[in-house]
Amino acid sequence: MGKVTGFLEIDRQTPKYQPASDRIRHFREFTLPMSDPEVAKQAARCMDCGIPYCHGPTGCPVHNQIPDWNDLVYQGDWDAAIRNLHSTNNFPEVTGRICPAPCEEACTLNLEDVPVAIKTVEQAIADKAYEAGAIQPQPPKEKTGKRVAIIGSGPSGLAAAQQLGRAGHDVDVYERESKPGGLMRYGIPDFKMEKHYIDARVKQMEGEGVSFHCGVNIGVDKTVEELLSTYDAVLYCGGAEKPRDAGIDREGLAGIYDAMPYLVQQNRRVARENIDSTGWPEEEIWAAGKHVVVVGGGDTASDCVGTAFRQGAVKVTQLDIRPQPPQTENKLTVWPYWATKMRTSSSQAEGAVREFQIATLAFVGEDGVLTGVKCAEVNEKREPIAGTEFVIKADLAFIAIGFAGPFETGVLAEMGDKLATRTDRRGNVSVEANDEAYKTSVDKFYTAGDVRRGQSLVVWAIREGRQAARAIDLDLMGQTTLPR
Repeated sequence: MGKVTGFLEIDRQTPKYQPASDRIRHFREFTLPMSDPEVAKQAARCMDCGIPYCHGPTGCPVHNQIPDWNDLVYQGDWDAAIRNLHSTNNFPEVTGRICPAPCEEACTLNLEDVPVAIKTVEQAIADKAYEAGAIQPQPPKEKTGKRVAIIGSGPSGLAAAQQLGRAGHDVDVYERESKPGGLMRYGIPDFKMEKHYIDARVKQMEGEGVSFHCGVNIGVDKTVEELLSTYDAVLYCGGAEKPRDAGIDREGLAGIYDAMPYLVQQNRRVARENIDSTGWPEEEIWAAGKHVVVVGGGDTASDCVGTAFRQGAVKVTQLDIRPQPPQTENKLTVWPYWATKMRTSSSQAEGAVREFQIATLAFVGEDGVLTGVKCAEVNEKREPIAGTEFVIKADLAFIAIGFAGPFETGVLAEMGDKLATRTDRRGNVSVEANDEAYKTSVDKFYTAGDVRRGQSLVVWAIREGRQAARAIDLDLMGQTTLPR
């Protein structure tokens, strides 16, 4: 814990943002960092709550020892704080930026709606470690002679690669895109997380002996069978990238896209990469001067909103089929779990028009070009109410209603017959009965991350990668010192 009476004396504070009128003019991060003393005061609010739900399964999937490093920051021991944080989380600079912070929802002080600013403290610890040069390679003292191939370099693949590399194995990471990071690099806008943090971790891992092979699409350029015959273990860490079907006809109309091609293309544009090689055969998508409609109410939809504003959209309307949630939740029935309540993202706060309890019925257009989105109000069963139909003007529309599992190409196309009895109803690659083994029905073939558990948070992907690394190390060596 921090200061014994800190939660009574110190108000909750979080970093401020650049004004919306300024931040929509660029794609950089716009959070205004707090000073070290201000962060220490927030850490001091961590109370002796008895049962810290914040770092249990309800709060933090990687089990960050939150009360411990809050106390260390309060005491001014930033070096020990980053060591403690790294003991459970390989990439705190990432989770400190883009995790929705279920830990804060589970904080005991959230019973009074003033939880400890855990996410703020976590990011501050990681950023201070970078500034101090504390993020350095930690190569193993000796090699095991075992070789492991990892398919995919998203958060689960990178976490597994770092753990296995430090355990002494020779690790090769194969990535379809031109740079490592997966959708952490290409799906998350730079205004939420700049990508030099990923570059720094990749450099660190290369110093630890991990090798990266980008531009290699396993299952297309190189077969999984080749990897299985060459390596002692192969870990598949693909993403759940297949967009969920909205069931709305859009054939013959230009200007309607799934969310991910749009976000990937803009991230490539910011990084000065070739936007044509996104993996999705789409033309250039640009929102400047247009009326934009985003179908969906989640994080991906919000990322589309923020990107559209930065490209110069005239108006952005976001449609959510769910009813508008309450401003506050009933703590006695929800806490310490994630609550359904009214939340406004930084992108939505930049001027989006939000419509709740609205169904998207059809896209309308003229001469093959989108001109509007036909909508209707819905009842409690999410069924359109007759007579409530209306049309929203739209020059550009994005469908962002989630993902339906991994693409059934590449790895899954090659391994489909062998894994057919080991895939769940959503197409995710299942594992053997022992969930912690991360083994598939194919010998030496493991899986982790979104391709195994479905679309989820980055923090869950990191946990999956760490646990899969432990399972592989245990199988290869008969014992392991890697943490769960």
